[in-house]
Amino acid sequence: MAIYSVGGVTSLFTAGTAGAELRTTATDRAALQRWFWGLNSNPASAFTLALGRPAAIGITPTTPVTLVAENPASPAGTTTLTTAGWGTGPTAPANFFRRFRIFHNTYIRWTFPTGLVIGVSSSVVLWNAVSTAVAVQMFVAVDE
Repeated sequence: MAIYSVGGVTSLFTAGTAGAELRTTATDRAALQRWFWGLNSNPASAFTLALGRPAAIGITPTTPVTLVAENPASPAGTTTLTTAGWGTGPTAPANFFRRFRIFHNTYIRWTFPTGLVIGVSSSVVLWNAVSTAVAVQMFVAVDE
């Protein structure tokens, strides 16, 4: 397996919606190693962002970006990151792997030392659990 990564920026996303979706294909799975995110602006009130598996993946992502191999000798990546929208967005996760309430502008790094496995044709989402609209800058890294 090899390490792949990419950076992204969300548009404003409101409470009860996904701001980003890390998604695998029908032929490959991935193991999430790191998800680092920070705010584009200082929100007026506290908010909560969380990471989980959606009950249903997003349909027709509008601008998926394929993760890039960190070693140029590795094959092309297949995992994608969508931050700009979907025809139909992912639905709320039943449970979250990580959840963090924030009261000011900050940066968070979630790590998974042994990898959070994303099965084939599956995804994990950055979910706005309780907040006003926020915009987030991020990078993700996976073992694929």
